Amino acid sequence: MSKSKKKEFMEQAGQKRGNILREFLDFLRHNKKWWLLPILLILLLMGLILLLSGTALAPFLYPLF
Repeated sequence: MSKSKKKEFMEQAGQKRGNILREFLDFLRHNKKWWLLPILLILLLMGLILLLSGTALAPFLYPLF
């Protein structure tokens, strides 16, 4: 490795890490894959509904279907 690449690597290694949401948004912005966002939101919403269906909120969720 050249010194400049090694220095760049060390600088990036020392930077503060972001959370997974920030990394995902940076990925979407950089790669222009905004079509993934609605898919992910729908999957998260469905997961939340499935999680809540086993609780006392279940009678309020059934009219949604």
